[in-house]
Amino acid sequence: MKQLVQKLRDGSMHVLDVPAPQARPGFVLVQNHFSLISAGTEGNTVATARKSLIGKARERPEQLRQVLETLKQQGPVQTYRAVTKRLDAYSPLGYSTAGVVVDVGRDVRGITLGERVACAGAGFASHAEFVAVPANLCVPLAPEADLSLAAYNTLGAIALQGIRQAALQVGESCVVIGLGLLGQLTCLMLRASGVRTIGVDINPATIDIALRHCADFAFQPNDPTLADAVARATHGVNADAVIITAASSSTDPINLAGRLLRKRGTVVVVGDVPTGFNREPDYYRKELQLKMSCSYGPGRYDLRYEERGFDYPAGYVRWTENRNMQAFQDMVARGRIDLRYMTTHRFPIEKAPEAYDIILGRKEPFLGVVIEYAGSAAAVRDVIHVKPAAGADAATGVGFIGAGSYAMSHLLPNFPKGSGLRLTGVSTASGTSSRTVAEKFGFEFAAPTSQDVINHAGTGTVFIASRHDSHAGLVIEALNAGKNVFVEKPLCMSDDELQAVVAAWSVRKPAVMVGFNRRFSPLAREIRATLGAGPMAMMYRINAGSIPGESWIQDAQLGGGRIIGEVCHFIDLMMFLCGSLPQRVFASVMSDPTAHEDTVAINLEFQDGSIGSICYFANGPKSLPKEYLEVYKGGVAARLDDFRRLELVTGRGTKERKLMSQDKGQAHMTRETLEGFSKSAASPIPMEQLVACTAATFAIVASLRSGRSVEVAPVRA
Repeated sequence: MKQLVQKLRDGSMHVLDVPAPQARPGFVLVQNHFSLISAGTEGNTVATARKSLIGKARERPEQLRQVLETLKQQGPVQTYRAVTKRLDAYSPLGYSTAGVVVDVGRDVRGITLGERVACAGAGFASHAEFVAVPANLCVPLAPEADLSLAAYNTLGAIALQGIRQAALQVGESCVVIGLGLLGQLTCLMLRASGVRTIGVDINPATIDIALRHCADFAFQPNDPTLADAVARATHGVNADAVIITAASSSTDPINLAGRLLRKRGTVVVVGDVPTGFNREPDYYRKELQLKMSCSYGPGRYDLRYEERGFDYPAGYVRWTENRNMQAFQDMVARGRIDLRYMTTHRFPIEKAPEAYDIILGRKEPFLGVVIEYAGSAAAVRDVIHVKPAAGADAATGVGFIGAGSYAMSHLLPNFPKGSGLRLTGVSTASGTSSRTVAEKFGFEFAAPTSQDVINHAGTGTVFIASRHDSHAGLVIEALNAGKNVFVEKPLCMSDDELQAVVAAWSVRKPAVMVGFNRRFSPLAREIRATLGAGPMAMMYRINAGSIPGESWIQDAQLGGGRIIGEVCHFIDLMMFLCGSLPQRVFASVMSDPTAHEDTVAINLEFQDGSIGSICYFANGPKSLPKEYLEVYKGGVAARLDDFRRLELVTGRGTKERKLMSQDKGQAHMTRETLEGFSKSAASPIPMEQLVACTAATFAIVASLRSGRSVEVAPVRA
């Protein structure tokens, strides 16, 4: 399918052939007919991308701080990889579309095949021939609906949420500052609701459009008659509310709002403006109320609502983002608002970059810029060939499923160069990222589904680095297809999944590897070489840092939580050092209503008599290094500080070794895995250890629930 993308490095725009997304559970696949360009949001995104690196840093200081923090913690190599990954990736644009449903995922209710729908969501409702959209970000339309008008869906919902925040009643008055697309939509719905509407904008052309279509009065902000005109239009009361839909780095809009409001009036900020208003004389003396409007409405940025389909009961949350979209589309369908004048330009998808030239160059007047699509549904499952296949179709190649930040920074760059390694197919959550990875790392094709990678005849090894909830299913599929498998941790997320994985592996017993990289660190290996295996005492402190509860990592179904998702790393390193399997665990969690079972103390007993303590704390400062390990055995101690510095302490003194930059073993792990798979179909870590480590994390969770020590359930591998 064709999709409009840009590169952050230089802001260049491309219409690429990329794999179409799929209707996974809770999603619908939509063939777009129209999508709307948000001139404000998307225009700023493209304009920033076209700036120099220094200009980008000035525009986004928070991202610059993240780069500097990565440099401090992980060193220049990983920082360079992280930055170039972001700069070189194809980034999708768009978040408001309309089209026809061509596939419906499992667990979707209320949306049927062939139905017309309007869609929303950055990263979902993109400028592409096909989009996969969560059901809660999709609104069914009447069969006769005009899809070119329905494509205004997202901006209509944003405007409507701003109006709801203003809580206006029939007969009241509202000033709308900023008469671009969002402001015009706001004025239309206000006037249709019986609210006297006064528009303000710096552009005389948009003022003229507003006066003809959506505003009772309209002025420039520096018009000396503005304040008197507002007073006259409101019979001396002044405005009941001001909705700011403008985007500006100036405080002028927020201060103008204060001057035009009545006592105890309301300011609603919808656009991107600073809120550092002058306290005197207006905001303080009038007791004004300032409200922020969050995008489309309640549900926005809630993973459970947007991606997993949970709804808020209407009796408690009357207007969610989906119900706001429904209300907007209802106003359009019933003719309460007329959007036809808004569309000033239309471009076919093939010429979409020209639309942004008009928006950024402002060479001619524009308001609503719409992209049209005329593709065929036959392209939904196309594999995109990026380069010719290498060699015969023997199962010697490596395929990749899922390629997020970790995979692109720590796995793919460590694939050995010039070794004859054949990279076959890659499939990720989006077509643009699949195409990016394929081009950057030299894969033969970008695939729309994981099955295209697993079932490819030339693929003998499958790397899986997708979201945690998909790991077990993909591992089992690959094992059943007779492939060697590398899977990022965790191997799976439940005892039942672990049993199923082991059963699938037992049929042919191909090589299986989990991404437990720390045992491959040169400093960890030096500890093992110095102390040797055998009974030892270990203490591992992890300053894990907090992750918000709404993150997918904290979600029990999607990420499994941080015990299953990350603590497995530290159990594996302890297993490697003592050379034994865990047999019993006891865990306790800090009693804190704001915690998510990620500030825990864990004690482990191993079969050889070794003991270990894992202190996994999410409530520490970022300035403290993340990991610290001490190991004691036979009068010798080892202290490992964040995989940069090692001290070996004996009765004869202390031996110290420092690395130039942190090395957690990813490079060694990746190379040894590929070498073992290709030469002897063997994994660097025996299956028995992979299974035992995974089972230990389940035992830790069980101990947290019960408050008792728990035996690690044996699973025969």
